[in-house]
Amino acid sequence: MKITVKDLQEKLVLKALTETPYAQTEVNDMYIGDLLSWVMSRAKEGNVWVTIQGHINIVAVAVLTGVSCIIAAEGAPVDADTISKANSEGIVIFTSKLTSFQLARRFAEISAE
Repeated sequence: MKITVKDLQEKLVLKALTETPYAQTEVNDMYIGDLLSWVMSRAKEGNVWVTIQGHINIVAVAVLTGVSCIIAAEGAPVDADTISKANSEGIVIFTSKLTSFQLARRFAEISAE
């Protein structure tokens, strides 16, 4: 099944922090990680990236890896400079109160539909 970022937003009840258009952007898998150098070497283009990081460096990692969007899990704060930079780079950032595990479990359910 083809999953779009908009599908994820609706099914995972994600709150958009950025204004970047994303409705038809496809998602092919999920990557969870907080160590940026690790994420840079392992996340793949089209992945949704789940992290608790909220500083501006997540935008650089997202641009480098080509992830489809970032989800800040557990309501982790994302600072205003990060949101601004993400908007200028075309990166979508969401926030969720769910844990990384809960997001992964729900993503697996959505992927199996």
